[in-house]
Amino acid sequence: MTAGTEKRGFAIRPADPDSWIKAADAPPPRTDAADAYSARLTVDITPALRGRIKIAAFQRGVTVADMLRDLLAREFPPADGGTP
Repeated sequence: MTAGTEKRGFAIRPADPDSWIKAADAPPPRTDAADAYSARLTVDITPALRGRIKIAAFQRGVTVADMLRDLLAREFPPADGGTP
């Protein structure tokens, strides 16, 4: 006979119950226009600058992506004549 293999479900519960319970406190996924119409932008920065950006986002309680989207939207507002 062959030994049966243990089937695993789609997701496995974490070994630490406290982290599993706290996982429910995660913010809901974004549902605004950024989700529907987004494009990836890659920028080369120094590790030091990346660290400062991550610390600033953490202190503000937002993700790096959300913080940078807001910064870029403020710096580059929509043109009066519509989108280019």
